[in-house]
Amino acid sequence: MTLAQPRPVPAPETDDGALADHLHSAMARVRTELARTIVGQEQVVEQSLLALLAGGNCLLIGVPGLAKTLLVQSLAEVFDLRFSRIQFTPDLMPSDVTGTDVIQEDATTGRRKLTFVHGPIFANLVLADEINRTPPKTQAALLEAMQEHRVTVQGNTYPLDPPFHVFATRNPIELEGTYPLPEAQLDRFLFEVVLDYLPEEDEIRVARETTTREQTTLTRIVAGAELIAFQKLVRRVPVAEPLVRYAVDLARMSRPINSAAPEPVKRYVAYGASVRAAQALLLGAKARALLEGRAHASAADIRSLARPVFRHRLLLNFQAQAERVTSDHIVEELLKATPPPKSGL
Repeated sequence: MTLAQPRPVPAPETDDGALADHLHSAMARVRTELARTIVGQEQVVEQSLLALLAGGNCLLIGVPGLAKTLLVQSLAEVFDLRFSRIQFTPDLMPSDVTGTDVIQEDATTGRRKLTFVHGPIFANLVLADEINRTPPKTQAALLEAMQEHRVTVQGNTYPLDPPFHVFATRNPIELEGTYPLPEAQLDRFLFEVVLDYLPEEDEIRVARETTTREQTTLTRIVAGAELIAFQKLVRRVPVAEPLVRYAVDLARMSRPINSAAPEPVKRYVAYGASVRAAQALLLGAKARALLEGRAHASAADIRSLARPVFRHRLLLNFQAQAERVTSDHIVEELLKATPPPKSGL
């Protein structure tokens, strides 16, 4: 895929209102540009954009061939982000992700010294492809980077340049050679986004266009510095106190130890969501409000993001697996049992 020269984009404004208008118009152009390579999957594209605007990481779930890798590559291109792809395999080592110290000889003095060689994690948008194909030790190499935006090697800490995001893909078909993701790492993903098969007409369009046309040329729409400004703006979006309590209530109601939790939670959930779930709901709601051209978040924003926020944070028990109860089923029960605040929030 080749890139066209970026169109002139106005510098981020100091006024929040002007910056919000700029964000809204820029994201509309980003969606239009992404639609040139990503057919359908509008909700997937929206949630991926929300993850970027909220400054979070994203886990993409889907069988092979649903354009997960293409989506992440396209996001890197339209946002003008330094892109790195790590293909996770059973023999991948932590140092293959973070980098390592190597012995190099100074040509002038002849002395040898340890020099840190940066790994592929040093990028703006990192694609961890098929993250469940590598053992937990290597999966854990991403933890510090995802949470702290830095890596530590041999006792030395190296910061990662902002903006920094990890988009990981996972094949839901658990075959030989796959490993479960540690719960601590799953919790670091802002959203878990599920890609499903396309409707028939969209699939026909994909088959036709990808076998007849040349590579699509994408235009850079947003610069990395602008994305950082957008992320700071997201955190300044006001949220009413009842909405904060609503997000926290949803997280607390997902825990079976809570006496007020709905019966399906007590029956099927072994461990509920952490406080990061409430944080993700609020950040995502703020980003969604700006994406839709609104100045404040609403309960509808929170409810619309409940599935991608909770589905990877709920640890279901054996009974749920035996009865084929999914996390999305539990989220539906949570939303039913936890009414939103009143008076138009």
